[in-house]
Amino acid sequence: MVKQRFARRLANGRPIVIDGGLATQCEAMGCDISGELWSAKLLQSDPQAIVAVTRAFLDAGAEIIATASYQASRGGFMALGLSEEEADELIVTSVDLAAQARDEFLADNPQPQETILIAASIGPYGAAQSDGSEYTGNYGVTALELEAFHADRLRLLDNTAADLLACETVPSYTEAEVLAELLRDARSPAWVSFSCRDDKCISDGTPIEAAVALLQDHPRVLALGVNCTPPQFMVPLIGRIRNAVPGKAIVVYPNSGETWQPFPMRKWTGTSTPTEWAVAARAWAEAGATLIGGCCRTGPEHIRAIANSL
Repeated sequence: MVKQRFARRLANGRPIVIDGGLATQCEAMGCDISGELWSAKLLQSDPQAIVAVTRAFLDAGAEIIATASYQASRGGFMALGLSEEEADELIVTSVDLAAQARDEFLADNPQPQETILIAASIGPYGAAQSDGSEYTGNYGVTALELEAFHADRLRLLDNTAADLLACETVPSYTEAEVLAELLRDARSPAWVSFSCRDDKCISDGTPIEAAVALLQDHPRVLALGVNCTPPQFMVPLIGRIRNAVPGKAIVVYPNSGETWQPFPMRKWTGTSTPTEWAVAARAWAEAGATLIGGCCRTGPEHIRAIANSL
């Protein structure tokens, strides 16, 4: 049976607030997320930290929370000495931890459980490589290798209690094709969001219109959009997506727009205040986005600003 909660939430037509950068908030709370697994390492080393981070976004007004599985992979966990079975258990645990945070929040804020949805995060192949290739799509692997990478994790998360699958930061048309095929047999609805290099193209140079058109008639993909892309590109990208696939909901959760300055500065520069995000969120909703949140370098204060604004 196909899960229906996500479709019902979309059907009421009002904007839905999604959470912010899980890894960003992990760091803000003092967690060590160094290493190739990034925040996914906490699934093994400090699972209750993930619960606390997720709860912070719920308290800020998030209605959809993502699991800590973005960079999780069998290969990544097995490199730490875990067995294939143990790796799979940790990936599934990411949903259990999100559910724990949701249940604790609902106990303190009584409302129907359906008001909070869990999105099982499915990062691109490049996220597990920890080399930045999720922002280029230049993987140097075949479509068959991409399918092998995604198939087992997608199956694992599809068979959990997650309400939807969030295929995120997809940088290439080829990877979108692979995910589209795998999602056809899923029980869960999904959104697919692309990383974009400007206000016209996804990271590999494919026009955003062509990328989303690939999924226009997909029975499981209910929303399409953009994440981990500078916020100044959102309004034109929303317009392009809306014109290309008028029947799909639009999801946007940009990064903060700040720029990382390497050695010797080794710091983020630029500005991204919650006040700016409140104004921007209204503009994104007016442009046609239904699902709105944040990605890297956005925390609960940004999500609270979005929730209050919308």
